[in-house]
Amino acid sequence: MLRIIPVLFILLFASCKQTWPEKTSAVLKEQILQQAEGFLKETPITITSFVSDRSAGGIHDFYSEGDYWWPNPEDSDGPYIQRDGETNPGNFVAHRHAMVRFSRITGAMASAWLITGDDKYAAHAMEHAKAWFVDENTRMTPHLLYAQAIKGRVTGRGIGIIDTIHLMEVVQALSRMEQSKSIAPGDMEQIRKWFREYIHWLTTHKYGNDEMNAANNHATCWVMQVASFAKFTGDEATMEMCRKRYREVLLPKQMAEDGSFPREIKRTKPYGYSLFNLDAMATICQILSDEKNDLWNFTTEKGQNILKGIEFLYPYVLEKNKWPYEEDVLYWNEWPVAQPFLIFGAAAFDHNDYFELWSKLDHYPDVDEVLRNLPVRNPLIWMY
Repeated sequence: MLRIIPVLFILLFASCKQTWPEKTSAVLKEQILQQAEGFLKETPITITSFVSDRSAGGIHDFYSEGDYWWPNPEDSDGPYIQRDGETNPGNFVAHRHAMVRFSRITGAMASAWLITGDDKYAAHAMEHAKAWFVDENTRMTPHLLYAQAIKGRVTGRGIGIIDTIHLMEVVQALSRMEQSKSIAPGDMEQIRKWFREYIHWLTTHKYGNDEMNAANNHATCWVMQVASFAKFTGDEATMEMCRKRYREVLLPKQMAEDGSFPREIKRTKPYGYSLFNLDAMATICQILSDEKNDLWNFTTEKGQNILKGIEFLYPYVLEKNKWPYEEDVLYWNEWPVAQPFLIFGAAAFDHNDYFELWSKLDHYPDVDEVLRNLPVRNPLIWMY
């Protein structure tokens, strides 16, 4: 029984002449198994292990601080001031790091499970998931009231919601492994309950509404993660709302007719933010497309579509030195990595050039800034 699901996984795509999961696995298999074996030694660590005296919340409340906010050199005890694009190394980031770690572990476990069928990977992923969402002593409260706070200004902000994009691979991983005998239905129901509560907060609280109505990558990431969590919980109405926002808001208002993202290009890190926004839009297409809803081929009246976005950025991933805009003020040398839009676009449009480029890039970056802005690090669990 151990190997039934992975074998069916491969045979299903082989029978449809869709070889992208197999090709993806061939590139990543060795790294996946090596990484998964290392992660099997890791015990659960949640936000309750780290406390900041600057947080207005409690031990179970996620807390982070605005990345680009710094102490005022003219008033060390006063409110922080902004330096766009420049990350303050003194900010509290322990909760974010813990969440990224959690995401990396569960994604690796699910990838290894799909390849081997060994239930030890599913069992280990559930240990971490139960610590984050079920155990009353270590669980996180399903809201982000205190994310991206700014000392002396606000205790939290809507833009902090972007921090939980790293929970998307958690729910995707759990979905892929759900048929494992190591995953109890009761545990999964409790985890789904957590995400139903979080969706409610994201779609009703002022912070959620602010983020949904943002004009840049923050709105894209709101749709991306709400869509992911809604799919996990079976919330069809919310999924349809996300499709509508992609078609009627994100594409027409963020993408220029040449496929670029003008609002990201105006930032102090135009290259990194352009990659990030396209990754998020491509991931939306991957999450929400089905037989009745083909977001990959949806085109606005003005001609904007996801393929045009990929065609715009692909040459600058292939040869970054040809980027026609300003260089990023920080982390210019750390991008690109194995961007999700390349592998998803390769599969969606049967475009081998995208795949070949993706296969040559760094699949397991370890720079914090890159990890923070890379929503998909385990593409195999999304290739279904």
